[in-house]
Amino acid sequence: MGGCGGEVLKMKKFAFLFPGQASQTVGMGEDLYRKDLRVRELYDAAEAYLNFPLKKLSFAGPLEELTRTRITQPAIFVMSCAVDLLLKERGIEPVAAAGHSLGEFSALISSEALTFEQGLRLVKLRGELMQKAGEIRPGAMAAIIGLAGEKVSEICDEIDEIVIPANFNSPGQVVISGEVNAVSAAMEACKKNGARFVKQLTVSGAFHSPLMEYACEELYEALDETEFGASKFPVFANVTAEPASSREEIRELLKKQLLNPVQWDLTIRNMAPLVDVFLEVGPGKVLTGLVKRIDNTLEAIPVNSYEAVSSI
Repeated sequence: MGGCGGEVLKMKKFAFLFPGQASQTVGMGEDLYRKDLRVRELYDAAEAYLNFPLKKLSFAGPLEELTRTRITQPAIFVMSCAVDLLLKERGIEPVAAAGHSLGEFSALISSEALTFEQGLRLVKLRGELMQKAGEIRPGAMAAIIGLAGEKVSEICDEIDEIVIPANFNSPGQVVISGEVNAVSAAMEACKKNGARFVKQLTVSGAFHSPLMEYACEELYEALDETEFGASKFPVFANVTAEPASSREEIRELLKKQLLNPVQWDLTIRNMAPLVDVFLEVGPGKVLTGLVKRIDNTLEAIPVNSYEAVSSI
């Protein structure tokens, strides 16, 4: 997009949205790495810290390995930070940001509340702990389409074992999380109550549920040891769908995020009056689709390649 059109777009107010786990694809970030020196430096520095071949798995797979939680989370995080870097090199600065689950860490890097090194350390630990939590307390997650969030919450409350709404993604799209039998029972109950579509997700644990408690202590300690900076712009938190008001609140909301639902629907509605265009900064286009389902009058653009960055 060049000429007058590009200048008009630059004048618009942007919000950056950062994707979370399940947005990974083999090949993600490879074109960015080949075409930009600073991105190469970012990936090389990250791989030197991580205990797996980040570039090989991100660029060539296999997908089964890339999808493992301890690998997926840093891989998505690094690519998202690379796209953020390239957008800002081109003068595209957000007025606000949010990230879906893992993506909240990327949003905090973008706002300069965290450095890239701090974020990578936390995300690496978070991915390892969440994968281990899923091994210690196996769980399941499922997408429920076509039922109101309130109804899904009621159904979960009626199940004897642990199952809770994990993501309120958009009107009529809720993800539930919990013990395997409880998730199965909730899926059946949702079908009986008129859900249009119910599908168990391929995940390694019951994220955003009490089954992640194993991950809490060590992650909380790491967050307590992390010195947060002042955000350059508001970052809307998953737990409250509102910007944190202080550095201490950022820390506490990241702690709560592990066991509590992602309020994505409300987050987008709260951000919408502040911005003209939502940019999905990182792999995939899941969040772009959710924005359109929340309000089809909103403009959302996935920025998941070097070509996409160059077109903004």
